[in-house]
Amino acid sequence: MGATDVFERRAVISGVGQSEIGRQVDRSGFQLTLDAVLAAVEDAGLEIDDIDGLAMFPGGGTANLPGYSNGNLYEVQDALRITTTWKQGLVEGMSLPFYGPAQAVATGQARHVVIWRTVKEGSAARKAGGRPAYGSTKPVAEGPLAWLLPIGMLSPVCQVAPYAARYMHEYGVTREQLAWIPVTQRAHAARNPRAVYRSPLTVEDYLGARMISTPICLYDCDVPADGATAIVVSAADTAPDLRAPVRIEAMAGVVEGRPSWEQWEDMGRVGHGAAQAMWARTDLRPGDVDVAELYDGFTIECVWWLEAMGFCGTGEAGAFVEGGKRIGLDGELPLNTWGGQLSGGRLHASFGHTAEAVRQLRGEAGETQVADAEVAAVTNVGGFEAGAALLTRW
Repeated sequence: MGATDVFERRAVISGVGQSEIGRQVDRSGFQLTLDAVLAAVEDAGLEIDDIDGLAMFPGGGTANLPGYSNGNLYEVQDALRITTTWKQGLVEGMSLPFYGPAQAVATGQARHVVIWRTVKEGSAARKAGGRPAYGSTKPVAEGPLAWLLPIGMLSPVCQVAPYAARYMHEYGVTREQLAWIPVTQRAHAARNPRAVYRSPLTVEDYLGARMISTPICLYDCDVPADGATAIVVSAADTAPDLRAPVRIEAMAGVVEGRPSWEQWEDMGRVGHGAAQAMWARTDLRPGDVDVAELYDGFTIECVWWLEAMGFCGTGEAGAFVEGGKRIGLDGELPLNTWGGQLSGGRLHASFGHTAEAVRQLRGEAGETQVADAEVAAVTNVGGFEAGAALLTRW
């Protein structure tokens, strides 16, 4: 397969839209969903009647836990009176939010697909008295939780912390170095009026914060928030009718290990399979990337992706981010320019990262705009849910 034969070149991201975003927003998840969908369709330069495909994350089942607050496919279709030729409910394990929609428009099953993700995790955490919004509400330990809950792994932070500890031990990376990721992203968030946290953050603040699960501290964790993001994916041949489409240059999702956090074999290397598969689908190289929107549910996930994507060598991320210069807005690799999930809010599954990448490539990112951005990298989660993509200016 040549780099020009990949199916994603037959799809574009045509629109992105977001609802109000905050720690607690006084609107239902369904209302936030409709706000984001309508905004994304308008952003694409389309009408609701142009939409013929719907997708959502999560799509049902065990992924629908407290704080996961989408309106479902049928509710949204009915509310907006949409006629569909394709629908999909995505669950945990997807590589990228626009992967399925891109396949649908590339194969002619739909022309314009909107996918959305809505969270009310800020409100859910408050209602739960500050306890983790998922992992702590199950009365019976089933599946992987049967092994995790007895040893106190109530939430993802407890599952990811051993990875961070192993990585830091193996490569000699320090907390003082890793602090520059949340510190720099907070500086970016200060320029983003939609970010949840915009007040200054220093390395000293980071080092003095309480531990959540050693070595992960408070500022290593994304911020539970309320909000919705929607993305419209369109067939590439509709580009002349769209306001400002963005190309999907390459994308891939590869899981090269066992599909569970507690059974991953190499705790210092995560996401490499997805990144390698993505680079095989394009002639672009890491040095061509102008802005990196890398998944940051926890600081360590940015570290994984910096190395997996080839922006620095394995074990070198600490030195790469130290001082914050390289990853600042005017650095060689501006990182999570909207503040990321660590300060902008946990919009989940790279939806917030994708929305920002599109804004950057269009030159519509306001005070966080990176000059002359033409290529953006977007990644999602890591490990057994890893996905990586390159988006490029039209």
